[in-house]
Amino acid sequence: MRLGLNSIICRSGIGLFQAAGHVIRGLVCGSGLVLAIGVAGCAGKVEPRVQYVRVEVPVQVPCRAPEVAVPTWTAAGLSKTDSLEVKVRALLAERRQRIGYERLLEAAVSACK
Repeated sequence: MRLGLNSIICRSGIGLFQAAGHVIRGLVCGSGLVLAIGVAGCAGKVEPRVQYVRVEVPVQVPCRAPEVAVPTWTAAGLSKTDSLEVKVRALLAERRQRIGYERLLEAAVSACK
């Protein structure tokens, strides 16, 4: 007997187990399709990865070099009536003063680099 009872009750030519098999097979195939689509949808999404990168950027820093005092120049005290020898000696002394002053200024500038 091929489940004649089922065919009489349901009025179909398919047996109860065959109908259940079709339903289960349809659910398995359908859920498999849904599962495959779900997995494929999740596979495309990648969580963002936080990565720290050190970037060196030049930043202006105020210069903390000591101030260089301007000396009193030797030739500033000369008058028109001074002799030529006094004027030449004063100018030679002032030249040495200027060389020393320039070296102090260069040292202050190089301290800021």
